[in-house]
Amino acid sequence: MIKLIITDMDGTFLNRHGDYNRELFQQVVTSMQEHGVKFAPCTGKQVERVEELFGEQSKDFWILGDSATRIKHQGQIIYQSLLNNALGLNIIQQLESIEGSHIVIACTPEFAAIQRDTPEHLRTLVRTSYAEVKLVDSYTDIDSDFVKITVYDENKQCPLIRPQLSHFDEQAYIVVSEAAWIDIANAGVHKGTTVEKLQSIVGATEAETMVFGDGFNDIELMERAHFSFAMRNAFEETKAAANYITRSNDEDGVMHTILQFLALQTKS
Repeated sequence: MIKLIITDMDGTFLNRHGDYNRELFQQVVTSMQEHGVKFAPCTGKQVERVEELFGEQSKDFWILGDSATRIKHQGQIIYQSLLNNALGLNIIQQLESIEGSHIVIACTPEFAAIQRDTPEHLRTLVRTSYAEVKLVDSYTDIDSDFVKITVYDENKQCPLIRPQLSHFDEQAYIVVSEAAWIDIANAGVHKGTTVEKLQSIVGATEAETMVFGDGFNDIELMERAHFSFAMRNAFEETKAAANYITRSNDEDGVMHTILQFLALQTKS
Protein backbone atom coordinates (compact mmCIF):
# COMPACT_ATOMS: atom_id res chain seq x y z
CA MET A 1 0.00 0.00 0.00
CA ILE A 2 1.33 3.41 -0.98
CA LYS A 3 1.45 5.90 1.90
CA LEU A 4 3.68 8.63 0.44
CA ILE A 5 4.00 10.14 -3.04
CA ILE A 6 6.90 12.48 -3.78
CA THR A 7 7.42 14.37 -7.02
CA ASP A 8 9.98 16.72 -8.46
CA MET A 9 8.39 19.79 -10.01
CA ASP A 10 10.18 21.30 -13.05
CA GLY A 11 10.43 18.80 -15.89
CA THR A 12 8.42 16.26 -13.92
CA PHE A 13 5.12 17.43 -12.42
CA LEU A 14 5.07 20.76 -14.25
CA ASN A 15 4.83 20.93 -18.03
CA ARG A 16 7.22 22.84 -20.27
CA HIS A 17 5.30 26.04 -19.50
CA GLY A 18 5.85 25.64 -15.77
CA ASP A 19 2.17 24.89 -15.17
CA TYR A 20 -0.05 21.88 -14.51
CA ASN A 21 -3.55 20.56 -15.27
CA ARG A 22 -5.49 21.80 -12.24
CA GLU A 23 -8.69 19.91 -13.03
CA LEU A 24 -6.80 16.63 -13.30
CA PHE A 25 -4.84 17.41 -10.16
CA GLN A 26 -8.07 17.79 -8.16
CA GLN A 27 -8.92 14.22 -9.17
CA VAL A 28 -5.49 13.17 -7.95
CA VAL A 29 -5.91 14.99 -4.62
CA THR A 30 -9.31 13.38 -4.09
CA SER A 31 -7.90 9.93 -4.82
CA MET A 32 -4.94 10.45 -2.49
CA GLN A 33 -7.26 11.62 0.28
CA GLU A 34 -9.47 8.57 -0.18
CA HIS A 35 -6.44 6.31 0.13
CA GLY A 36 -4.82 8.20 2.99
CA VAL A 37 -1.77 9.03 0.87
CA LYS A 38 0.50 11.95 1.75
CA PHE A 39 1.75 14.17 -1.10
CA ALA A 40 5.16 15.85 -1.15
CA PRO A 41 6.49 18.20 -3.85
CA CYS A 42 10.30 17.90 -3.78
CA THR A 43 11.94 20.71 -5.67
CA GLY A 44 14.58 23.36 -6.09
CA LYS A 45 11.82 25.95 -5.96
CA GLN A 46 11.45 28.08 -2.87
CA VAL A 47 8.92 26.66 -0.40
CA GLU A 48 6.85 29.83 -0.69
CA ARG A 49 6.77 29.51 -4.48
CA VAL A 50 5.38 25.98 -4.16
CA GLU A 51 2.67 27.36 -1.89
CA GLU A 52 1.81 29.93 -4.57
CA LEU A 53 1.54 27.21 -7.22
CA PHE A 54 -0.80 24.98 -5.23
CA GLY A 55 -2.72 27.58 -3.25
CA GLU A 56 -4.54 26.92 -0.01
CA GLN A 57 -4.43 23.13 -0.32
CA SER A 58 -0.63 23.23 -0.13
CA LYS A 59 -0.85 23.43 3.67
CA ASP A 60 -1.80 19.75 3.68
CA PHE A 61 1.22 18.79 1.56
CA TRP A 62 4.71 18.06 2.81
CA ILE A 63 6.78 20.56 0.84
CA LEU A 64 10.44 19.65 0.36
CA GLY A 65 11.61 22.95 -1.08
CA ASP A 66 14.79 24.92 -1.73
CA SER A 67 16.48 21.81 -3.23
CA ALA A 68 15.12 19.67 -0.40
CA THR A 69 16.95 21.63 2.28
CA ARG A 70 13.65 22.42 4.01
CA ILE A 71 10.42 20.61 4.88
CA LYS A 72 7.26 22.62 5.47
CA HIS A 73 3.87 21.28 6.58
CA GLN A 74 0.76 23.00 7.89
CA GLY A 75 2.49 26.37 7.63
CA GLN A 76 5.47 25.34 9.75
CA ILE A 77 9.09 24.68 8.82
CA ILE A 78 9.75 21.35 10.51
CA TYR A 79 13.23 20.76 9.11
CA GLN A 80 15.95 22.78 7.46
CA SER A 81 19.67 22.42 6.90
CA LEU A 82 21.71 25.59 6.52
CA LEU A 83 24.99 26.29 4.76
CA ASN A 84 27.29 28.36 6.97
CA ASN A 85 27.39 32.02 5.91
CA ALA A 86 31.18 32.20 5.63
CA LEU A 87 31.35 29.03 3.54
CA GLY A 88 28.49 30.21 1.35
CA LEU A 89 30.17 33.53 0.69
CA ASN A 90 33.43 31.74 -0.17
CA ILE A 91 31.58 29.62 -2.71
CA ILE A 92 29.86 32.67 -4.17
CA GLN A 93 33.20 34.47 -4.41
CA GLN A 94 34.59 31.53 -6.37
CA LEU A 95 31.56 31.53 -8.67
CA GLU A 96 31.95 35.25 -9.32
CA SER A 97 35.58 34.72 -10.30
CA ILE A 98 34.62 32.27 -13.04
CA GLU A 99 34.14 33.87 -16.44
CA GLY A 100 30.84 33.27 -18.17
CA SER A 101 27.18 34.25 -18.36
CA HIS A 102 26.03 32.50 -15.18
CA ILE A 103 24.20 34.21 -12.34
CA VAL A 104 24.12 33.30 -8.66
CA ILE A 105 20.90 32.93 -6.65
CA ALA A 106 21.79 33.02 -2.96
CA CYS A 107 18.91 31.61 -0.93
CA THR A 108 18.40 32.31 2.76
CA PRO A 109 15.41 31.18 4.87
CA GLU A 110 13.85 34.60 4.19
CA PHE A 111 14.59 35.36 0.53
CA ALA A 112 16.45 34.51 -2.67
CA ALA A 113 19.07 37.18 -3.43
CA ILE A 114 20.31 38.16 -6.87
CA GLN A 115 22.51 41.06 -7.83
CA ARG A 116 20.82 44.34 -8.61
CA ASP A 117 22.37 44.48 -12.09
CA THR A 118 20.85 41.13 -13.11
CA PRO A 119 19.17 41.53 -16.54
CA GLU A 120 15.39 41.81 -16.42
CA HIS A 121 14.75 38.60 -18.35
CA LEU A 122 16.80 36.69 -15.77
CA ARG A 123 15.00 38.41 -12.91
CA THR A 124 11.75 37.18 -14.45
CA LEU A 125 13.15 33.67 -14.70
CA VAL A 126 14.21 33.70 -11.05
CA ARG A 127 10.72 34.75 -9.97
CA THR A 128 9.25 31.60 -11.56
CA SER A 129 10.95 29.60 -8.80
CA TYR A 130 11.19 32.10 -5.94
CA ALA A 131 8.35 34.04 -4.36
CA GLU A 132 10.57 36.18 -2.15
CA VAL A 133 13.33 37.79 -4.24
CA LYS A 134 15.71 40.48 -2.97
CA LEU A 135 18.08 42.58 -5.06
CA VAL A 136 21.48 43.17 -3.49
CA ASP A 137 24.47 45.27 -4.48
CA SER A 138 26.80 42.59 -3.14
CA TYR A 139 26.25 39.11 -1.74
CA THR A 140 28.50 40.13 1.15
CA ASP A 141 25.53 42.20 2.35
CA ILE A 142 23.93 38.90 3.39
CA ASP A 143 24.74 38.05 7.00
CA SER A 144 22.50 35.01 7.50
CA ASP A 145 23.22 31.38 6.65
CA PHE A 146 22.05 29.95 3.34
CA VAL A 147 19.54 27.22 2.64
CA LYS A 148 21.23 26.79 -0.73
CA ILE A 149 23.10 28.54 -3.50
CA THR A 150 21.95 28.07 -7.06
CA VAL A 151 23.76 28.84 -10.31
CA TYR A 152 21.91 29.47 -13.55
CA ASP A 153 23.65 29.72 -16.93
CA GLU A 154 21.43 30.48 -19.90
CA ASN A 155 24.20 29.20 -22.18
CA LYS A 156 24.14 25.84 -20.38
CA GLN A 157 27.78 25.87 -19.31
CA CYS A 158 27.22 24.48 -15.80
CA PRO A 159 29.03 21.19 -16.51
CA LEU A 160 32.13 23.32 -17.20
CA ILE A 161 31.65 25.38 -14.06
CA ARG A 162 31.24 22.41 -11.74
CA PRO A 163 34.90 21.19 -11.78
CA GLN A 164 35.99 24.64 -10.64
CA LEU A 165 34.09 24.08 -7.39
CA SER A 166 35.65 20.70 -6.61
CA HIS A 167 37.68 21.99 -3.65
CA PHE A 168 34.36 22.55 -1.83
CA ASP A 169 33.23 18.93 -2.28
CA GLU A 170 33.91 17.91 1.31
CA GLN A 171 32.14 20.98 2.68
CA ALA A 172 29.03 21.12 0.51
CA TYR A 173 26.76 19.02 -1.70
CA ILE A 174 27.15 20.29 -5.26
CA VAL A 175 25.15 18.87 -8.17
CA VAL A 176 24.62 19.84 -11.80
CA SER A 177 20.90 19.14 -11.99
CA GLU A 178 20.95 19.92 -15.72
CA ALA A 179 23.19 21.86 -18.08
CA ALA A 180 21.78 25.23 -17.05
CA TRP A 181 21.62 24.67 -13.29
CA ILE A 182 23.86 23.88 -10.32
CA ASP A 183 22.50 23.46 -6.80
CA ILE A 184 24.74 23.79 -3.74
CA ALA A 185 23.56 22.77 -0.27
CA ASN A 186 24.98 21.73 3.06
CA ALA A 187 27.25 18.69 2.93
CA GLY A 188 25.30 15.43 2.71
CA VAL A 189 21.96 17.16 2.14
CA HIS A 190 20.04 16.25 -1.01
CA LYS A 191 16.67 14.92 -2.07
CA GLY A 192 17.53 11.40 -0.94
CA THR A 193 18.51 12.34 2.61
CA THR A 194 15.59 14.72 3.11
CA VAL A 195 13.11 12.17 1.77
CA GLU A 196 14.55 9.67 4.23
CA LYS A 197 13.79 12.14 7.03
CA LEU A 198 10.26 12.62 5.72
CA GLN A 199 9.68 8.87 5.52
CA SER A 200 10.69 8.61 9.17
CA ILE A 201 8.37 11.48 10.15
CA VAL A 202 5.27 10.11 8.38
CA GLY A 203 6.03 6.44 8.94
CA ALA A 204 6.41 5.30 5.33
CA THR A 205 8.87 2.67 4.15
CA GLU A 206 10.55 2.54 0.75
CA ALA A 207 8.03 -0.13 -0.21
CA GLU A 208 5.22 2.31 0.65
CA THR A 209 6.70 5.25 -1.26
CA MET A 210 6.29 6.40 -4.88
CA VAL A 211 8.63 8.98 -6.39
CA PHE A 212 8.89 10.85 -9.71
CA GLY A 213 11.80 12.75 -11.24
CA ASP A 214 13.68 13.73 -14.38
CA GLY A 215 16.98 15.42 -13.48
CA PHE A 216 20.41 14.39 -12.27
CA ASN A 217 19.48 15.65 -8.80
CA ASP A 218 16.63 13.13 -8.77
CA ILE A 219 18.92 10.11 -8.90
CA GLU A 220 19.19 9.99 -5.09
CA LEU A 221 15.41 10.39 -4.97
CA MET A 222 14.99 7.23 -7.06
CA GLU A 223 16.92 5.29 -4.43
CA ARG A 224 14.36 6.06 -1.71
CA ALA A 225 11.37 4.20 -3.17
CA HIS A 226 10.52 0.83 -4.62
CA PHE A 227 8.05 2.60 -6.90
CA SER A 228 10.49 5.00 -8.55
CA PHE A 229 9.39 6.58 -11.83
CA ALA A 230 11.53 8.56 -14.25
CA MET A 231 9.72 10.68 -16.80
CA ARG A 232 9.99 9.83 -20.48
CA ASN A 233 11.78 13.16 -20.91
CA ALA A 234 14.26 12.40 -18.10
CA PHE A 235 18.02 12.13 -18.49
CA GLU A 236 19.18 8.62 -19.33
CA GLU A 237 21.10 8.40 -16.05
CA THR A 238 17.91 9.15 -14.13
CA LYS A 239 15.99 6.56 -16.13
CA ALA A 240 18.68 4.01 -15.31
CA ALA A 241 18.30 4.75 -11.59
CA ALA A 242 14.49 4.38 -11.69
CA ASN A 243 12.55 1.15 -11.54
CA TYR A 244 9.91 2.39 -13.98
CA ILE A 245 9.48 4.90 -16.84
CA THR A 246 6.26 6.87 -17.20
CA ARG A 247 4.84 9.45 -19.60
CA SER A 248 6.51 12.81 -20.10
CA ASN A 249 5.81 15.92 -18.06
CA ASP A 250 3.90 17.40 -21.01
CA GLU A 251 1.58 14.37 -20.92
CA ASP A 252 0.74 14.84 -17.21
CA GLY A 253 2.68 11.66 -16.56
CA VAL A 254 2.84 12.07 -12.78
CA MET A 255 -0.89 12.59 -12.33
CA HIS A 256 -1.99 9.83 -14.70
CA THR A 257 0.39 7.36 -13.07
CA ILE A 258 -0.87 8.19 -9.58
CA LEU A 259 -4.51 7.79 -10.62
CA GLN A 260 -3.85 4.49 -12.40
CA PHE A 261 -1.78 3.09 -9.59
CA LEU A 262 -4.21 4.01 -6.82
CA ALA A 263 -7.08 2.58 -8.87
CA LEU A 264 -5.23 -0.73 -9.07
CA GLN A 265 -4.49 -0.52 -5.36
CA THR A 266 -8.25 -0.25 -4.70
CA LYS A 267 -9.01 -3.30 -6.83
CA SER A 268 -6.33 -5.36 -5.11
